[in-house]
Amino acid sequence: MPDLAIIIVSWNVRDLLRRCLHSVVASLAQSGIDYQIVVVDNASSDGTPAMLYTEFPQVQVYELDRNLGFAAANNLALSALGFSDQPATVCHQAAVAAAPRPTYILLLNPDTEIVADALPQLVAYLAVHPDLVAVGPQLRYATGHMQSSRRRFPTRLTFFWESTPLERCWPTNPWARRYHCLDCDASRVQRVDWLVGAALLVRGTAISQAGLLDTRFFMYSEELEWQYRLQATVFRRSSETHRSPARHPTHPTQSAIAYLPQAVIIHYEGQSSEQVPVARHLHFQQSKLRLACLLYGRWFALVVRMFVLVCYVWELASESIKFVLGHRRPLRRQRIGVYATLLRSGLRSEHQP
Repeated sequence: MPDLAIIIVSWNVRDLLRRCLHSVVASLAQSGIDYQIVVVDNASSDGTPAMLYTEFPQVQVYELDRNLGFAAANNLALSALGFSDQPATVCHQAAVAAAPRPTYILLLNPDTEIVADALPQLVAYLAVHPDLVAVGPQLRYATGHMQSSRRRFPTRLTFFWESTPLERCWPTNPWARRYHCLDCDASRVQRVDWLVGAALLVRGTAISQAGLLDTRFFMYSEELEWQYRLQATVFRRSSETHRSPARHPTHPTQSAIAYLPQAVIIHYEGQSSEQVPVARHLHFQQSKLRLACLLYGRWFALVVRMFVLVCYVWELASESIKFVLGHRRPLRRQRIGVYATLLRSGLRSEHQP
């Protein structure tokens, strides 16, 4: 079993995936790290599997016939690598420790490009810090500008301003600054509550203890919930099941996740999800409501749902007025369609909070 397994879940980003894989191979070429790459293709229609079989025969490919979403697709690869969907219990810790699994797992987005030796740096840092469950790099946009990736756990107020009209009206509010760790220097190594999951290196033993990702999150927020649970196992913050990290707002009092800015990865953000704007909005808000329910309870999640729906009514009205006034009508028409569809959905999912 290799020391490092790299899991990439891809959907209709063939050319970006090709660039990502070339950068992974180059980053690890002189490292001496034994690694394998697993790509789970979520039913792409752009020729991704054919490209993989032809150009990257060393990559293990899982070619799916439907889009399972980010969490479920990653779980498929994790299960194939020997990790269970149930967290370890005290009675079988020895068996878990002895099972032949990769020492480290890297969850990597296909719209990323590794800069220089970023991957060996991440592995080396996690290797010499046994108290950590995960480490992540500095993310940058294609322009070279730093991309926000450090986070604290969300408070109740976070759910009302993040990605709502309130955020546009007051983007530098104190809750946003705290949530995005803007009070801490982004150029230094630091421990954080959680990291954006575009590139996250996780210790295999932590996955064995915490379990896999929660598949009730199709995409968005799944990395937050998982990192919460990974740390909860370390600090003995038990929960009812591995799929419910907390039913109260008590967060781990210590951090076991590090941000390593010396390791740099370019992230061409949102290249898959932007192809389907309605689904992107819907999955984002449904995941937000699921997380609100897990952290703060069902009634709080219902209040957040009503608030978000009111926000979409406001957005629909605003875009309709701009359309009538003749301002960039193709854009307004598209947004009106998106907001109307979201309002009709009620933001409900099969896993309603």
